Amino acid sequence: MANIVFNVALGRVAHYASLPATNDALIMVALESTGLVGDSTMRDYDNLSDLLAGASNEQTTVGRKTLASVTVTVNDTNDRVDIDAADVTWTAPTGNAIGAVVICYDPDTTGGTDADLIPLTKHDVTWTPDGNDFTLTISDFVRASSSA
Repeated sequence: MANIVFNVALGRVAHYASLPATNDALIMVALESTGLVGDSTMRDYDNLSDLLAGASNEQTTVGRKTLASVTVTVNDTNDRVDIDAADVTWTAPTGNAIGAVVICYDPDTTGGTDADLIPLTKHDVTWTPDGNDFTLTISDFVRASSSA
């Protein structure tokens, strides 16, 4: 589950995860462990371009992944919304060590820039791509609930 929800996404994660637009998607971006900023700094970035302009670097060798089978489920028993996606697999990945992945909402996959990608959640990951296939298990990547 998420370590942080970005301030810009508070209260909107379930909407974005429902993929309301015609050509939208959730995109997973791997970040290198070296230079990774703390959660208190990271949560203030409003788009992926801002995040990557800071000290955190994208681990570009493994590439970005589009999340598949995204589901948004209202859980009345526990008074929350559970948001899930299929596990993500990298085949024979290499490159620098990864310290986190960020899931972003892309409102239009047919164009745009990193400034259009809205960071939703950050997940701590400790992984050094070594050429062996790697699967990141996603179990309810975020749960939204009310404390009221």
